[in-house]
Amino acid sequence: MTDAGVFPDPMTTADSRPMLLTVKDVEAELQLGRTRTYELVRSGELPVVRIGRAVRIPRDALRRWVEAHASSAFV
Repeated sequence: MTDAGVFPDPMTTADSRPMLLTVKDVEAELQLGRTRTYELVRSGELPVVRIGRAVRIPRDALRRWVEAHASSAFV
């Protein structure tokens, strides 16, 4: 019996996720509303990639942004 279903290969799991997130994806990840998420994008606070009119947020940049804005006040 193999553990393939219990422990997925980390290389395939990471590679199957998109590098760029939509604003809707970021809303869900940060549990924010559409307006607040777009405010972060417009202000330049969230790092974005623009492809034509499309706005995308790099997954790794979002993770770094969250880490940089995390407060240790509640720890």
